[in-house]
Amino acid sequence: MADARLSFTGDDDADRLLAQDPLALLIGFVLDQQVPLTRAFAGPLELKRRLGHLDPEAIAGMDSDALAEVFRQKPALHRFPGSMAGRTADLCSVVVEDYGGDAGSIWRTAETGSELSDRIAALPGFGEMKTSSLLAVLAKRLDVAPAGMDAVLPDHRTIGDIDSPETLRAYQDHKREMKQKARARAES
Repeated sequence: MADARLSFTGDDDADRLLAQDPLALLIGFVLDQQVPLTRAFAGPLELKRRLGHLDPEAIAGMDSDALAEVFRQKPALHRFPGSMAGRTADLCSVVVEDYGGDAGSIWRTAETGSELSDRIAALPGFGEMKTSSLLAVLAKRLDVAPAGMDAVLPDHRTIGDIDSPETLRAYQDHKREMKQKARARAES
């Protein structure tokens, strides 16, 4: 693995977990909507602390109300704890049913970049943007390189370009600037 940690949260433990536990990385991506990037990707470590594990089979098999309550504990893991608990359980179900409970096999066993892209896009909660961002993280930070990977990588800045606290800040500044420009266009 190229990086011992992914610099997405500013918390060394959370950043190491993201690099070392494929399910944590996937859960971080699921949580990465309508909350700051740092909060979304810190979520898997807090979920692990609350549950005592990140076992996809156990999470998928949890009572939905019980898992939602874990997400609601203060501080809540997400702005929308109930729906994110459900999406996390759905993700874990796919990991168990389609990948034998091994989240990393999603990319380790993909023979081509196109196959990997299709696998990621089929995960619950992964649209085009999350798929391209995860592909970039896998290629640029975790040395995942099936044949033809370059053809499926995005040609724009993503979190895959974050390799330090400084590039995290630059990425966040860029996103804020893009949102401000979009709001200004919408208002005009």
